[in-house]
Amino acid sequence: MANRRTSKCRCCGELFQADVRNRGRQKYCSKPACRRAGKAARQRRWLGKPGNRDYFRGPEHVERVRMWRAAHAGYWRSHGRGQTLALQDALARQVIEPPEDLSTRALQDALRLQGPVLIGLIAHLSDSALQDDIAITTRRLLQLGQDILAGRSADASQAGAGP
Repeated sequence: MANRRTSKCRCCGELFQADVRNRGRQKYCSKPACRRAGKAARQRRWLGKPGNRDYFRGPEHVERVRMWRAAHAGYWRSHGRGQTLALQDALARQVIEPPEDLSTRALQDALRLQGPVLIGLIAHLSDSALQDDIAITTRRLLQLGQDILAGRSADASQAGAGP
């Protein structure tokens, strides 16, 4: 692969494939001993800088840590064991608002409701609110409409020759 390239581990000296996200910076392989050596080297390098030598020492740093702990009370307890986090939040019930009176609405607004109106009409014609019955009636009405548009009316064949 073009994104993969091998590097030589600074600890064990073996070749390894660096993670594509860190290929320019990763100097140690993923073996536990090499990871520990890399952590120690980074720590030594950080502590070797003059501004970081006394970062954890002195009364001002003790006070800094004390203030941080007061501002983040319970930080170490909030990630404790035994806490179960829900994978999904409980869904709140949705309130369905009753539809407005169609006689007070403009025709354009009423036409936007044609899907529910059509389903209601089919349910009324089939005298059933079950999906299966509505689907059967819909297929029958669709076929009848296509026959009428094509000039093949089912009633015309029963009544003989029409005008």
